[in-house]
Amino acid sequence: MRILVTGAAGFIGSTAVEALLRRGDAVVGLDCFLDYYPRAVKERNLAGVRGNPDFEFIEADLATCDLPPILEGIDGVLHFAAQAGVRASWGRDFEIYARANVLATQRLLEAAREQAKPPRVVYSSSSSIYGDALDFPTTESTLPQPISPYGVTKLAGEHLCRLYALGMGVPSISLRYFTVYGPRQRPDMAFHKFLQAHLAGEAIVVFDDGEQTRDFTFVGDAVAANLRALEHGQPGAAYNIGGGSRVSLNLVLELIGELTGRAVSVERRERQKGDVRDTHADTGAAVRELGWEPVVTLREGLAAELAWVREERARG
Repeated sequence: MRILVTGAAGFIGSTAVEALLRRGDAVVGLDCFLDYYPRAVKERNLAGVRGNPDFEFIEADLATCDLPPILEGIDGVLHFAAQAGVRASWGRDFEIYARANVLATQRLLEAAREQAKPPRVVYSSSSSIYGDALDFPTTESTLPQPISPYGVTKLAGEHLCRLYALGMGVPSISLRYFTVYGPRQRPDMAFHKFLQAHLAGEAIVVFDDGEQTRDFTFVGDAVAANLRALEHGQPGAAYNIGGGSRVSLNLVLELIGELTGRAVSVERRERQKGDVRDTHADTGAAVRELGWEPVVTLREGLAAELAWVREERARG
């Protein structure tokens, strides 16, 4: 298959590129290197595939580039490109989120519709669309009620995918990720920040009391869900993708101490606007319809990210 990966230089996108190449696909990677974090970090994410003859890279912005020619001959699209970050999505920066997450997604779907055979599109959504969910574990039928502008834009992207699937014949599927972590995690994300601070001998900053819970999902498991959705996802459907357990941040801090052999120092601050208290995914639909389930435990995944962070620190 020939697969287009948008956001190919990012955390999950670059990991997906490598997985696709390993299984024998031809990959077209597209990224515009948004400045949310340093370009050099993203360039390192792609360093291992740059010379692969089955990999082609295009530097372009989905919100402005000529997309139909890029989609010619493409069998499937893994759409990771987005402006990330819950806390940064308020105020004037919302325009950036609307452009990168909503307009860009609509343009991609419209270009797919114009193809003689529209490619299957797997859209990266987020558990942020649920806000403070009404049910635990949370099923896909739970009423979405995002509490951040970021969550609003991801939900809008889902609606667009469903519209184009049901009304325009573009087989689009949405995956709702629950707190993805692992090697290459963005520098603004919690585990990356926690590990960097701890290895530097600094206190780990935790917002709220640390008893808030998350369903942490290893990046390799999230990528595996994308590959399954390319083949088995029901057009127009959305699937929860979670790690399989609900864990408090305080337990994560204990685990970091165990893995590093050194007690963790914590600095507690007030809860931030847009942060949800708890998340817990019901992944039954993904198990039944995609044939997917998480396989990496939190201890294994956190150990893998710790090893990667140590390598990054050694690199300087």
